[in-house]
This record gives sequence, C-alpha cells and structure tokens, in this order.
Amino acid sequence: MTALRRTKLYEQVSERLEAQIREQAIVPGSELPSERDLMREFGVGRPAVREALFHLQKMGLVELRSGARARVAEPTPGAMVNSLAGSARYLLSAPHGMRHFQEARAFFETGLVRDAARLATADDLSNLKSALGANGESIGNTRRFEQTDMDFHFAIASIPKNPIYAAMHGAIIEWLIDQRRVTLSYPGQNRIAYDAHAAICAAICAGDGNHAAELMRAHLEQVTELYWKVREVSP
Repeated sequence: MTALRRTKLYEQVSERLEAQIREQAIVPGSELPSERDLMREFGVGRPAVREALFHLQKMGLVELRSGARARVAEPTPGAMVNSLAGSARYLLSAPHGMRHFQEARAFFETGLVRDAARLATADDLSNLKSALGANGESIGNTRRFEQTDMDFHFAIASIPKNPIYAAMHGAIIEWLIDQRRVTLSYPGQNRIAYDAHAAICAAICAGDGNHAAELMRAHLEQVTELYWKVREVSP
C-alpha cells in the first residue's frame, strides 16, 4: 500500500479505515490491527494512527479501551446523534441558540405527528394512550410528570418505525432539558401540557395529521413562550 505523505495524515488514515469498515472488510465487533501494524500499513507514525482512531471513535465507528486493541463498533442512529452532543451544547450557549433549537424541535415534531397520524397501527395507538394515561396520573408530581411528558412525545416519535427519528427526537429532548425543567415547574403547567397532549392524542387516533400538527405546534409555542417568560423574571 502506498505510504501517505500529505499533511493531516490522521485524516487520511481515518478515511482509509472508515472505507474498510463501510465495505465490511473489517466487520463490527472485530478488532483492528495493532497500532504498530497500522503504522506499517499506512507508512505513518504512532501519533497519526492514534489521532485517526480517536476521530473514528467520535464518529461512533470505533471503540477504544485502555490496554486493548481498538474494536469496530456497531453503528447506530443513537451513536450518530450523540456524536453531535458537544456541538449542540455549544450552539445552545450561543446567542439565539436556544430559540434556534426550539424552532427546530417544533419543525421536527409537527412533521413527526403528521406521519404518526397516517401510520399508527392499533398497537401504536394503544401505546400512545397508555403514555397519555401515565402522563395524566403524574400531574402534580413534577419529577414524574417530566418523565411521562418525555415518554408521551417519544411514543409519537416511535410510531413511524424510523430509528433515526427516534434518535434525533431523544437528542433534541435531552438538549432542551433546561426548558423542560423550567416550564414544568411552573404552577398549572402540568395540566396545560397534559390537556395539549390529550388533544394531540385524539387527533392522531382520528387519523387527522394536519390537525395533530396544528395542535403540536400550538403546544410547543406555548411551552416556548412560557420558558422565556419565566427566564425574563428570574433573578
């Protein structure tokens, strides 16, 4: 194999290894060659090999463990989305970052709920109603309501059976954790949120995607407005 001679050698090593993983020349679960063997194969030094492995780890393609060879990971939507967590937290701290994420969530979830109304099976609707019931039973218990609120929205995200939707939804919910804790602690918000969930659930059960999307957008806009209202009066 031709040795690599350009700058940023680790990127070239990473690209070669990624191609081998993608083409399943190295399958998930198997160990990569030793660092010494990789140095010999690509004609580079140990720093380039190590940087390449760290880069592949960030991509969710490689698992690194102290004292053991790097192992090819099983790529998942969750790993893909989790690799963005650092960037997401940075963007959230930037001016207008929170508002941008709130807008992105509204765009994403209105699309999700429209698809959910179209694709939901009897089992999906049963699971959604169960999630709604648990949400209603937790009114007044802020910590429990917070969890059942997430469970209700996740039940909707699960209906299309697209693992990327579910992973993206879970990540967005996690990145907006501050919003959830601030708003659900506000007096009366548990009941307001539950009533919105109940209306959304009814629209999905009726197969009315457009109405469900309108209700979801109104729900998330109310949450966003409350969040900024509370933030403005907080010391």
